[in-house]
Amino acid sequence: MTQIDAEHPATVPRELLIDRFAPRSDFALTSHRVVDADPDTAYHAVRELDLTEVHGALVDAAFWIRGIPERMRSRERGPERVPTRLTLDDLTAGSEWVVLGERPGEEVTFGAVGRFWQPVVEWRPIEPRDFADFAEPGFGKIACSLSVLPYGTRRSLVTYDVRTILDDPPSWVGFRRYWRVVKPFVGAIQRATLRSIADTAERGGAR
Repeated sequence: MTQIDAEHPATVPRELLIDRFAPRSDFALTSHRVVDADPDTAYHAVRELDLTEVHGALVDAAFWIRGIPERMRSRERGPERVPTRLTLDDLTAGSEWVVLGERPGEEVTFGAVGRFWQPVVEWRPIEPRDFADFAEPGFGKIACSLSVLPYGTRRSLVTYDVRTILDDPPSWVGFRRYWRVVKPFVGAIQRATLRSIADTAERGGAR
């Protein structure tokens, strides 16, 4: 029989916010990092994350290679605008990505709909309220979550969860081929993102 300390009650399992928008996934990858900072400081670092500062050999290669088709298509329009800062709020304000929901201090979930396995991505604008039920053949959904939990008495566990849902067999097959190639790069991006969050939080946050 399990004994429960009255001063330290057992933790009750709680649904992740991302589970509301992507309760299942066809392809998923999750990375974790223990951060030497309290949860409030770690979450502040999540929300202040500057994606332009997320780097690494595989990360930079992934973004450069993925951008080749779009650069070729748009080279007659002149040089692309390169943002100097790109938080989650900046990303969702200037693209087809949307913030799906947030539990302040705990988790923020964002996502997009499109044909993202094609050389030039075809995005489909969507409202957060419509994301969970969207199931149009030929398109897929990406749901991402950054969450923070206490880890011991003074540290935090930060998790980056990416889930992809395809609702028709041709799209599933097309994405599976794409996923086999990009999965290592997705993992590298997750780890680099968590490293950037940890660096900010462990410096005391960008307050």
